[in-house]
Amino acid sequence: MSIQFILKSTVAALAFVSSGSLFAQGAPLDTAAFDALVAQGPVASAATIASSTWASKIKQAGTLRLGSTQTSNLFSLLNEKDGKIRGFDAGLAQLITRYILGDGAKYKFTQVNSSTREQVLINDQVDMVFATYSITPARAEKISFAGPYYTSQAGVLVKANNKTIQSYNDLAGKRVATQAGSTGPAILAQHAPKAVVQEFQTHQEALDSLRQGRVEAYVTDHTLLLNALSLGTGDTKLAGAPFGDKDPYGIGLPKGSDGAAFINGFLKKLEADGTWTKLWTISIGQRTGSTVAPTPPAIP
Repeated sequence: MSIQFILKSTVAALAFVSSGSLFAQGAPLDTAAFDALVAQGPVASAATIASSTWASKIKQAGTLRLGSTQTSNLFSLLNEKDGKIRGFDAGLAQLITRYILGDGAKYKFTQVNSSTREQVLINDQVDMVFATYSITPARAEKISFAGPYYTSQAGVLVKANNKTIQSYNDLAGKRVATQAGSTGPAILAQHAPKAVVQEFQTHQEALDSLRQGRVEAYVTDHTLLLNALSLGTGDTKLAGAPFGDKDPYGIGLPKGSDGAAFINGFLKKLEADGTWTKLWTISIGQRTGSTVAPTPPAIP
């Protein structure tokens, strides 16, 4: 979900439909296919690395400092059996790591949430943030963004037995959870101004509040809600279709970094050679029952 943001090149749209039942499958990620795709990613030439101060610093350090999450089922989830993080965001982050360092595993992970993403970049604690991170004008005043690499919209999640909330049009007077520091509060103010909004620090806290009946709905990024449904618990469902402005996801970088141009060039390669589509299919498509991959976003 996003505040209105002028980004003319954002064209991708998810090929999802709004039916919750379609996504409540809980299909596991094909780890072998994921690992093989990352291992086959391109490696930049020395000249390409040297063209970017941002990439040269990482190359010299021998490690990419990554700010991300490890609890997002479709985008970045820790596999406790092998200690590896996989998903759509994780895959792109590891492909960038491989592009710079020749090995997708050479990254140092720092856990971030919606309230800390800008600060870890400002404090030079990480080189980039990859965390379903919406590009907004307010954030772009503090940091730089590469991408977009994905687009989404807002969605409404309710308990599976809820028959009164059919869409965001039914939220007036209802207790509605969203994430503090995200674009959720702004989109609720715009599209459901009479909702009784309760802000939570994390996606999991908001989701738990819905499951425990402390709120009647949870409004956030539609893709995050698909994450919840992909777990296959069957206790929640989507209410209505995605709504609001198209939400471009970007890769957070230090303000003024030339890493934005470097990563954008890399993303164009992935979109052109089909890697973006293959990663989407492994990480999201096969796990949500969607057989048609969306068109990747246009990269500036």
